[in-house]
Amino acid sequence: MAEADDYFAILNLIHLYAEHLDRGDFAAVGGLFADADVYMPGDVEPSVRAGTGDFAGLLSRWTRLYPETGTPRTRHVTTNPIVGFDGPDAAWVRSSFTVLQQTPALALQPIIVGSYHDRFARVGGVWRFAERREFVTLVGDLSAHLLQPFSPPNS
Repeated sequence: MAEADDYFAILNLIHLYAEHLDRGDFAAVGGLFADADVYMPGDVEPSVRAGTGDFAGLLSRWTRLYPETGTPRTRHVTTNPIVGFDGPDAAWVRSSFTVLQQTPALALQPIIVGSYHDRFARVGGVWRFAERREFVTLVGDLSAHLLQPFSPPNS
């Protein structure tokens, strides 16, 4: 049976992702997802496969960092987590995200909204991301955030 410590450890992983991303620390994000398959919006196959360590590279290719802060000038807000356990060493979470951004040329505003469908595995007594699927439901002005054009799939 899952304990409160399990619940909080898993939620901390979700929030660490947002914190690392907003700090522009793509290497730390890559470390969180080292053992995970990552499906970006619309993917049938993973954009990043578990064990490749390429999530940091994917973020570097897609996300604009601002030299004055070294960050993407964003705040990823993750809410409404629904947590389930598939045994003592497996769990899943569905949560919502909203990304806010402000730049010298862009007023503070939400730029994208969607959901994460995550799976977790406890390995050696430590919870780890095992899979992330990202779904986009609303898109605002991403021009100051992304380095490449993004056309949202029907999520």
